Amino acid sequence: FGLDKVQQAALFGHGLWPFAISIILFSLVIDRIGYRTAMIFSFICYVVYAALALMAHAAVNVAGLEGDSLIAAQSQGLRYLTIGSIILGLGNGTVEAFINPVVATIFNKEKTKWLNILHAGWPGGLVLGGILTLALQAQVAEDWRILIYIIALPAIVYLLMLIGATFPVSERVAAGGTFREMLAEFGALGAAIAVFLIGKQLALEVKNAYSWEIPDLYLYLAMGVCVVGYGVYCQSLGRPLMVFLCLVMIPLATTELGIDGTITGLMETPMKAAELSPLWVLIYTSGVMMILRFFAGPVVKALTPLGLLATCAVCAALGIYLLSFATATWAIFLAATIYGIGKTYFWPTTLGVVAEQFPKGGALTLNAIAGIGMLAVGIIGLPLIGYIQEDSSRKAIEKAMPSVYEQIAKTDNFFLGTYQAVDAEKVDLQSNKAEINEVINQAKQSSLSRMIIFPIIMLVAYLILLAYFKSQGGYRPKAVLDH
Repeated sequence: FGLDKVQQAALFGHGLWPFAISIILFSLVIDRIGYRTAMIFSFICYVVYAALALMAHAAVNVAGLEGDSLIAAQSQGLRYLTIGSIILGLGNGTVEAFINPVVATIFNKEKTKWLNILHAGWPGGLVLGGILTLALQAQVAEDWRILIYIIALPAIVYLLMLIGATFPVSERVAAGGTFREMLAEFGALGAAIAVFLIGKQLALEVKNAYSWEIPDLYLYLAMGVCVVGYGVYCQSLGRPLMVFLCLVMIPLATTELGIDGTITGLMETPMKAAELSPLWVLIYTSGVMMILRFFAGPVVKALTPLGLLATCAVCAALGIYLLSFATATWAIFLAATIYGIGKTYFWPTTLGVVAEQFPKGGALTLNAIAGIGMLAVGIIGLPLIGYIQEDSSRKAIEKAMPSVYEQIAKTDNFFLGTYQAVDAEKVDLQSNKAEINEVINQAKQSSLSRMIIFPIIMLVAYLILLAYFKSQGGYRPKAVLDH
């Protein structure tokens, strides 16, 4: 399709941000439309995505295409892929929008345990996907439609499994909870976090798609109207604990999803020195997560959900720090084991805490916090990780080659202001570019040592929560009629 790196990244992003938005928006209506409707909608999304992706393939694979005709075909194919990716993301978000409350309802006495087991599917998918990536590289290079077929298989199985299933009524609905009460649990403050992230993401998409930047005044005014309207309707600022957990979800998602998304590139130098694909680090840590999540029950019972989250924060910080300087293969995988253990229980246990503490919040509180995490990674987490990497490169180059950095730097902007980054084109013009790139590659790995700030923030937050619940007589799940 003739895509540059920026276009590739944008296309990848189109498959992610709709996930986060649909999981929040569907939570508002899912009890009214029913879980079966949501399930069928998600399957239709997979069918439409597959059709559009195959149409994109057909658009550019025409004999004799060249010149302007090829450029036009590539542009048409990219449109198909962009629309398809957005629809795929909506379908993926809809799956989580209904499956989280379904599991929390079916297993309402052990929510944290069973949400952990459900979410073993996430790292399980990463393990399978990573192995398939390594195994099918040659075949995909010949014909990437095989990727569409791989997605289609589980989607069809998923439809056959669930089309005849009887879905339960959620705890909130069964107990006679009202829609307004559900919104009140999340409250205006929770809505403010979600609306801010959704608004910033949509504004970014408009800018990328149409090169038009929505003025901040109009953007924040629209956000304010939405939040005020929400607050007036539900007449609640939200539960303080819920708002606190939403804020903690930002470093949590960054630690799990953000570092996962960059770990392959950060570990490239030491893994290649060991003649191994850096993808094995992601596959291995995901395998650790998958296995441990299946055995979450006894661990949750022994440590309590908050004790487990605090323990995981310590392990994640230690594992990330050890990865920042590990070079021997055994050291890399030892550090990866500790990191894998650390990130294992973050996401599903947080969902479990929300489900246990805010049962009247129904699907909204349970899914909104997941959507906030997904959006926060793209808007806040990944830019921060990128900034840390660039700043580590700057310090390493200035230390090793004091006069070089000014010649290869460029200035750019992100949500915290301006920053300096290495300009790859300027590096290519340097006579000692091999030496510069070596310093940059080493700095990539060492930048992990600065990323422990995210699990450290989480640890502090969990210690505060542990102290709070101790003052209340200990952590106890709430029944749906508790206030």
